[in-house]
Amino acid sequence: MATKWGICTVGKISNDFTVALKTLPSEEHQVVAVAARDLQRAQDFAKKHGIPRAYGSYEELANDPDVDVVYVGTIHPRHLPVSVMFMNAKKNVLCEKPFAMNAREVQKLIVSARENNVFLMEAVWSRFFPVSREISRLLAQEEVGEAKVVRVEFGIPLLHVTRAVKKELGGGALLDIGVYCLQFALMVFDGEKPQSIQASGVCLGTGVDEAMTITLTFSRNRMAVCICSICVQLPNEAVIVCTKGSIKLPSPMWCPTHLVVNGKEREYPLPEPSLPLNFTNSTGLRYEAEEVRQCLLKGLKESSRMSLADSLLLTEVMDEARRQVGVVYSQDSQ
Repeated sequence: MATKWGICTVGKISNDFTVALKTLPSEEHQVVAVAARDLQRAQDFAKKHGIPRAYGSYEELANDPDVDVVYVGTIHPRHLPVSVMFMNAKKNVLCEKPFAMNAREVQKLIVSARENNVFLMEAVWSRFFPVSREISRLLAQEEVGEAKVVRVEFGIPLLHVTRAVKKELGGGALLDIGVYCLQFALMVFDGEKPQSIQASGVCLGTGVDEAMTITLTFSRNRMAVCICSICVQLPNEAVIVCTKGSIKLPSPMWCPTHLVVNGKEREYPLPEPSLPLNFTNSTGLRYEAEEVRQCLLKGLKESSRMSLADSLLLTEVMDEARRQVGVVYSQDSQ
């Protein structure tokens, strides 16, 4: 029985997610409906991707009895209200990162999921790549010893992108791309809560962060340094230095297809897309989609690989980093 997907919004990431689903067997994943606030845009998207139904409102998608799970690809500030609306309609939800604007909103998402007894996961696609799973295996089996220092960076020029720089649209380097650096560090240290968080950064005139450096310390003298920027192109690599060697992710670390373990490189190629993509390596979105399907088949309400507790911790770290740098959204005072 196929997992039947509904797509909420028709932006660039929704396009790529839908293309990625087509790299998976059609008897396992099917997109049955798409919704946008503009019916014409939804119809155009449906025609482009061969989707049977198009809706001009999210509510119509929520009421579609054929939809098993909804992919929410709205702008950041809409993640909470839109996801809650779908969960109240008893739909399972895969919501784009960042899960919500702050930890209080994430807690509301979790409460809604549990009250409605539905599956909920933050779409941190990086965590489901074969490279990421192999890193977790290497660390769990201590093949390179214990991870002691993590350095990870993500910077791309996005100052020309309105969504990335406007506070009311949930802009800023941390929420948009820094989240990938932090999730990586927390994955390496197996979801452990940092003992300390030290953040410094620079902000744009719009009040959002242009760049940020976050240093996390953990038990047993372990640490991570995360750097993000929406102003410049950084090397976009990740390095884990361990007691018996090192693990390196060459660029692009957030959607990796190469892994270097103690100097030896391994490749994990991605399938080719059937339609043009907007973002790097986007067919890799297939891995999070398959995680959702496997969880639903097992009757699970969350993923152990990116649990709701993982998402809450990730957001709490971001909240503290923003507090130290002075980035405040309207949602923080609600």
